[in-house]
Amino acid sequence: MNIIIVGCGKIGSTILESLVEEGHNVVGIDNDEQVITEITNLHDIMAVCGSGTDYDMLKEAGVANAEMFIAVTSSDELNMLSCYMAKKMGAKHTIARIRNPEYTQTNLGFLRQQLDLSMAINPEALAAVEMFNILKLPSAVKIQTFSQRNFEIIEMKLKENSALAGMKLMELRNKFNAKFLICAVQRGEDVYIPSGNFQLMTGDKIGLTASPTEIQKLMRSLKIEKRQAKDIMILGGSKIAYYLAKMLTASGNGVKIIEKDHDKCQELAESLDKVVVIEGDGAEQELLLEEGLNSLDAFVALTGMDEENILISIFASSQNVPTVIAKINRNELASLAARLGLDCIISPKKIVSDVIVRYARALENSRGSNVETLYNIMDDKAEVLEFNVRSDFKQVNIPLRDLQLKPNILIAGIIRERKPIIPNGDDMIMKNDKVIIVTSEQRLNDLSDIVK
Repeated sequence: MNIIIVGCGKIGSTILESLVEEGHNVVGIDNDEQVITEITNLHDIMAVCGSGTDYDMLKEAGVANAEMFIAVTSSDELNMLSCYMAKKMGAKHTIARIRNPEYTQTNLGFLRQQLDLSMAINPEALAAVEMFNILKLPSAVKIQTFSQRNFEIIEMKLKENSALAGMKLMELRNKFNAKFLICAVQRGEDVYIPSGNFQLMTGDKIGLTASPTEIQKLMRSLKIEKRQAKDIMILGGSKIAYYLAKMLTASGNGVKIIEKDHDKCQELAESLDKVVVIEGDGAEQELLLEEGLNSLDAFVALTGMDEENILISIFASSQNVPTVIAKINRNELASLAARLGLDCIISPKKIVSDVIVRYARALENSRGSNVETLYNIMDDKAEVLEFNVRSDFKQVNIPLRDLQLKPNILIAGIIRERKPIIPNGDDMIMKNDKVIIVTSEQRLNDLSDIVK
């Protein structure tokens, strides 16, 4: 597809990289010449230096033939205007980054309709939702949901003395009274789509699919269930902190935000009446301890500096805080943080990139099935996709054991009339089902791509 991206900063460049890897014809627009030089050196794309609201610039970039137009500059208003112009000039689908909390759902609904936006994305709100999910199930390092939260995939690490370590996957269902499936395993740098003979080891990161109820049942069986985080400290008064604190207080959590900027503190205190806002430098360990760090259920590092988030998160872990989450955007630092022992790492730019790639795949798909949900798991070494089964999918009503699947593909779940099924060889895919697929090597646009 022909895709134009306006704004090639952290978010835009990540989206651009993902779409280029997907094989799309991408044009980048940014008003910073250095940014344009960097992206053209890294990728074989066309890039234009200028404004996303310049008519001649958009025309030169080929907006009339663009299947997707994505505006992700730092200005919500510029993004909306740019998308409006692109739509009027012929772009088929437009996506705007709109992240100001003042734009409520009602406002966004009105704006989307009036501007004819295909999608409005808010990286900070999406990141906050992912963090909120982890805080509700602290045993996991990552949680992704499917089909209106009826089905989940969680990533978790097997700690020392884990009941799963040393077991073969075929033994699990008989031992544990829960319906679940281990669909991916990361061991070091390698990721496996495991068979029944695969033996788990301490230190493995596993991807596990089940309904939320069955996941809780499994955690109790494994005796690793932690109580949901109640008292939470957030370092940094960013937009993510605002969205996360709002969700947490609505759920009855106690939340404390530490922020060193006086004006930000005042804004947060005025808009979040149930949150304790502390003005101070969270990089000072004494302040964190004074504010009760070692009695918390969770600590979330959301400053604007990845390095600071890593270091302070390591300190919080050393104080035995049960759940520590760090926002880290730079890939190389995320890898370093993982090696240093930080399990819960959230990258807003990667979350948004996944959303855009999913949308692009859905636009590309054939008539038979489409990608409804797409997530990268296992440090982006595997994908989980949710497909709708349409009427012309040819492999319906065939026992799964008789399907000739391509290598490194696993059918991890079936959702039928909102009821999740952990499939075995006797189960079948039926018309109108939703099917969860895990793959480590294939690029899937359509459900029919899973069979040979």
